[in-house]
Amino acid sequence: MIEINNIHQTFILGKKQNETHLHVLNDVSLSIKEGEIVAITGKSGSGKSTLLNIIGGFMKPTSGTVHIGNTNVTTFSEGEFADYRLQNIGFIFQNFQLIPSMTAFENIELPLVLKGLNEKERKHITEQTLQKVGLLDYKSHYPSELSGGQQQRISIARTLVMEPPIILADEPTGSLDSETEADILYLIKELNQELGITFLIITHDEEVARVATKQIHIHDGRIVKEETIQ
Repeated sequence: MIEINNIHQTFILGKKQNETHLHVLNDVSLSIKEGEIVAITGKSGSGKSTLLNIIGGFMKPTSGTVHIGNTNVTTFSEGEFADYRLQNIGFIFQNFQLIPSMTAFENIELPLVLKGLNEKERKHITEQTLQKVGLLDYKSHYPSELSGGQQQRISIARTLVMEPPIILADEPTGSLDSETEADILYLIKELNQELGITFLIITHDEEVARVATKQIHIHDGRIVKEETIQ
């Protein structure tokens, strides 16, 4: 489903007369199959978040290609990738990124508004998705009225309404306690098994990595270990 070929990412720091080249990713290649849960692990600064940003289209690599399906997404303009993301890629963030002035229902509904669905369709899909993540009774609550785990479930529900085949998760349990983390990891596993969603998870947490069917370890911008979990 995702083919990453010979990705290099170099940032140029400082002025031209005294610039420094920071090599963040060095010849990274990997393959992610449909329906896998892949955990990319490594220390802070190892390049794992940069790789996620490249796959998600928020950053162009210095060289190399990313294919999603049969599409070379590295050729996309910023606008083309924004359209592509809306239909094909969902995101889960560590800090939830919910809009504080919107209820749980409104936060989840927002992508459907952007998609142009009518009010009846939006209501049906949003309530169905709230039910899936176990929070239908909290649809009128604002983010400040929800626990961290509930906010992350709302964030996941907001992603699910677009039915993305791929979800990219950046430290999805980084702001949660261990009990709530376990609940979110169970939900990710459940969504993977029931809906066939492919997950790519960036994490430094060994407990989070254990949910994966494949673990990839990055060190100093290079893949140093790749392991398939039975």
